[in-house]
Amino acid sequence: MEIFVTTALALLLVGLVMLGMASASNSRREQLRTASRLSAIESKLDAVVAHLGITVQERELPEVLRLIREDKRIEAVRAYRNETGSSLLEAKNAVDAIAARLGL
Repeated sequence: MEIFVTTALALLLVGLVMLGMASASNSRREQLRTASRLSAIESKLDAVVAHLGITVQERELPEVLRLIREDKRIEAVRAYRNETGSSLLEAKNAVDAIAARLGL
């Protein structure tokens, strides 16, 4: 009887661990799916804004501006990513655009 209870508890524990792993995997997939959809929406919105000729005011990022003015582009990209949560490519493009707008 004791062996049966021990085995049942071990199987229950293994099942719970596997369920937790499946849940984490589903959560990660959902995060990736959401990020992909958000990126597609942002691209479409950028296309609409460009088509309509609308200028969208960027957020003020004083730390990024300071780093660009000090010619610290890598640090500026890092700061931009920290502030906005953007990808590396998006941050680099944004920092380059800001620097160009400032004539740097």
